[in-house]
Amino acid sequence: MTTTDTHCPYCALQCGMRLAPGAAGEPPDITGREEFPVNRGALCGKGQSAAALLAPAARLTEPLVRDASGELRPATWSEALDRTAEAMRRAAEVYGPDAAGVFGGGGLTNEKAYLLGKFARVALGSSAIDYNGRFCMSSAAAASRAAFGLDRGLPFPLADIPHTGCVILVGSNPAETMPPAVRHLRELRENGGTLIVVDPRRTRTAELADLHLQPLPGTDLALALGLLHLVVADGHVDEEFVAARTTGFDAARATAMAHWPERVEALTGVPVPAQREAVRLFTARPTGMVLTARGPEQQSKGTATVGAWIDLCLATGRAGRPYSGYGCLTGQGNGQGGREHGQKADQLPGYRSLEDPADRAAVAAVWGVDPGHLPRSGTSAYELLDRAGRPGGVRTLLVMGSNPVVSAPDAGHVTRRLQALDHLVVCDFVLSETALLADVVLPVAQWAEETGTLTNLEGRVLLRRAALAPPPGVRTDLHVLHALAARLGHPRGFPEDAEEVFAELGRATAGAPADYAGISYDRLTGEPGIHWPCPAPGHPGTPRLFLDRFAHPDGRARFAAPTHRPSAEEPDSAYPTRLTTGRTVHHYQSGAQTRRVAALTAADPGPYVELHPDLADTLGADDGDLLLVTSRRGTATAPARLSKAIRPDTVFMPFHWPGAGRANSLTHAALDPVSRMPEFKVCAVRVEKAPPAGEARP
Repeated sequence: MTTTDTHCPYCALQCGMRLAPGAAGEPPDITGREEFPVNRGALCGKGQSAAALLAPAARLTEPLVRDASGELRPATWSEALDRTAEAMRRAAEVYGPDAAGVFGGGGLTNEKAYLLGKFARVALGSSAIDYNGRFCMSSAAAASRAAFGLDRGLPFPLADIPHTGCVILVGSNPAETMPPAVRHLRELRENGGTLIVVDPRRTRTAELADLHLQPLPGTDLALALGLLHLVVADGHVDEEFVAARTTGFDAARATAMAHWPERVEALTGVPVPAQREAVRLFTARPTGMVLTARGPEQQSKGTATVGAWIDLCLATGRAGRPYSGYGCLTGQGNGQGGREHGQKADQLPGYRSLEDPADRAAVAAVWGVDPGHLPRSGTSAYELLDRAGRPGGVRTLLVMGSNPVVSAPDAGHVTRRLQALDHLVVCDFVLSETALLADVVLPVAQWAEETGTLTNLEGRVLLRRAALAPPPGVRTDLHVLHALAARLGHPRGFPEDAEEVFAELGRATAGAPADYAGISYDRLTGEPGIHWPCPAPGHPGTPRLFLDRFAHPDGRARFAAPTHRPSAEEPDSAYPTRLTTGRTVHHYQSGAQTRRVAALTAADPGPYVELHPDLADTLGADDGDLLLVTSRRGTATAPARLSKAIRPDTVFMPFHWPGAGRANSLTHAALDPVSRMPEFKVCAVRVEKAPPAGEARP
């Protein structure tokens, strides 16, 4: 192995890193790349330790199939693939083509996401495809498309953040979720800008802020409307911008005026003076940004909530201008590219629509199929899982790059639905909790063992290069799709070579909103990423969107004009406390990878319940006591972690762990009506001290 410049396998920053040969028998050495503009050499603990999982002992190296006794046993690739293809064929013959489905992931490369969508719609002829990104960024994507006509996580580079006047950071904790990004927030303040953090917890990020607003979980929409009310009432509307570049402001103003400060304080718990200070800081300088993450998005009203924060940007003229705008801090490694290229139930590559005849024809021409043979839109991720094994639902499911047994809402129910399938096949490089349920487990290569592209949160397309060969017995996800398609009667059209797949992706997205036609592996080798749209080889890419016009046909942005409504499940006498969930600095997503890294597990060994000392007093609980947290869907047990950083009416649990401490045993699957995003961020629970071992609850 020689030194290889590549990118981190974890979050959407896609930090630049360099892999060098390790000592004999040891994993590669990892260092940050100073020249890469996103992280400028910085890496978090997860990135620094990422090579630990490359050791053969840490991962799967041979296929597994479930035998007649119900145990997983080693098998050959031929047996495993034959079983899977036969199960898919049988499901389609007995129940129809939609009975065979696929469930993808926001960490898959662009090439995998693209080919997975093609596999579902061409090789299977099925509409049953979605992915775990539906659980992450879909509400922000829906709101951005409605407001701007286009969804790209950040319409500007991260490097613009230090040069704006004020950032409102809503429901995001980058100090723990993407630490290298924090330097941009520190530089913002060093340059005289201000930072406002909106979060029910006083997180490490909130500690950096000039102002921390601490709303009740599920009330971010009311808070955004209240701030817009003050913008209107205090004369901070940019009338010229609103008239020239937007439409729908009258409706937005009307809804905002129904959310006066005292009403908003009663709904959110944010004091009126703090609301006024937020508006003062945001309007004191001519530029500003609002950045959201999962806090406001993972709600049954997430699209409306993000729309309200976008309305705040539009009303103040802080959009479509240098150093201003709305952006979503995308979570998963390829959360941006993963949602662009066809693994969403309603989309074709490049953000083309399955319901648009011209879009269907354009992609079908590249795929060499009749547009009429392409299926229509399918159901969203949770709905796909909820119907698994039921009449009209999938009977066989291919899961690639996801672990829904831990990460899905109402995870106990989802687990039971997966167990009801006739056949479950999981592609992974570790034996995840979902893989443990599978009929077939296929061991696949991971980040440093294969080349492919990813698109980070800025819309920057990157080339992640292979640094070493996978262990014997391990194959790539592209090989799996190629081999299954061939067994299903499609020996052509599913290349194993990533560069060949990417070239086809470019043709399939030519002229589409997310146009990659001008990007090639050769260009990516010599450049630090290229921002889409990039329609031609000589095009420089588009780091900043909307400076001249928004992407709607008339060039104008649309106000959302939502109104506040309660969460799907409010506390009551039986379940009087709110639960919110999130990540910790040492773990990532379902923890399937990071829980296998000794250094990360030592730093953060297990789940916990964060609660305010006042709530602990009412429970008679001390720090470290085992708590029982119960919702209408399930129960979780974890030690108490007392903290004044959280509201007394709210508890927090990280969602990285399976088993008794699985936070998603509790969460609510109420769906946003537009994005179909589940309501992870708020549900009603009852918190009690757990009875001593062996003693039943009274």
